[in-house]
Order: sequence, then C-alpha cells, then structure tokens
Amino acid sequence: MSLTVINGLPAHVLFVHFVIVFVPLLALALVVCAAWPRSARKLGVLLPVLGFVTLASVPLATHAGEWLESHTGTDPLIQKHAELGDGMLPWAVGLFLLSALVCWATRRAAATEGGQTRTWVTSSLVRYAVLGACLVVSVGAVIDVYRIGDSGAKAAWHDNYSQSAVQHG
Repeated sequence: MSLTVINGLPAHVLFVHFVIVFVPLLALALVVCAAWPRSARKLGVLLPVLGFVTLASVPLATHAGEWLESHTGTDPLIQKHAELGDGMLPWAVGLFLLSALVCWATRRAAATEGGQTRTWVTSSLVRYAVLGACLVVSVGAVIDVYRIGDSGAKAAWHDNYSQSAVQHG
C-alpha cells in the first residue's frame, strides 16, 4: 500500500471522500461556532483538530490525484478537474486558520468573563467580522468542493455507461 495505490486501485478515489466529507462538515461547524460561542466552548479543541484533519486530507488527495492524472490520457475533462483541484488548498488553509482563531478567541473570551475588562476578543465588532470571514470562507470552500467533485465525476464517468439499460444474462 502506498499513498498513490491502495489494494490495486488509485488512492485518489478514496482520499477525495475525506475532502468531500470533512470540508462541508468543518464549514458548518465553523459557522455554528463563530455564531454561537457556546457551541465553540462545547467543541473545544475538536474544531481546530477537525480543521487540521481537513487541511491534511487536501494535499493527500491532490498528490494521489496527480499520480492518477499521470497514468491517464490527455482528457480535457481530467485536465479541468486537476486545475480546479489545485485551488482547494487555500480554502482548506483558510478553514483551518479560522477554526483555530474561533477556538482561541472563544477560550480567551471565556477567560475574561466574570467582571474582568473587555478585550478585543469579546468586542461585538470583532465577533461579527470573524463570523463574516467564516461565512465567506465556508461558502467558498463548499462551492469549490462541489465544483471540483462535479468535474471529477464528469471526467470519470463520461462515455463509461450506457444511456439505456443493458440486458445481462
């Protein structure tokens, strides 16, 4: 087993499922935690851990995809999919950094509650700015995952099935 082939099959087809599941899951958790700090306190460090796992899954899928691309023909659909796939890493980095920021800010805000002075972390303006950033990055990442997945499905399945049912036996 290697990072390019698993059980004789291209690893990319397995690794992309981590990205497909973790990016929307992290995006949803991030927005919920940014909007409701109580949720972030309950999740604790699980949010940035999920962010790290998501971030790590992207280069893993990309590396396996580059290997697969080098073992296929020069199909323009595969080329388009590969180009779109290269754009996922910045979104994953953004999700990870924002998940770490939300976790840290929530912990910091909880530490300053109870009569202590307000810090920039507890400022409503900063909270709304962070929430806005979380919304933008989360929506962008989910849309990008959809676009990449759609192009990958088209590349994999075009001309690989019959429009009408095939009689067996």
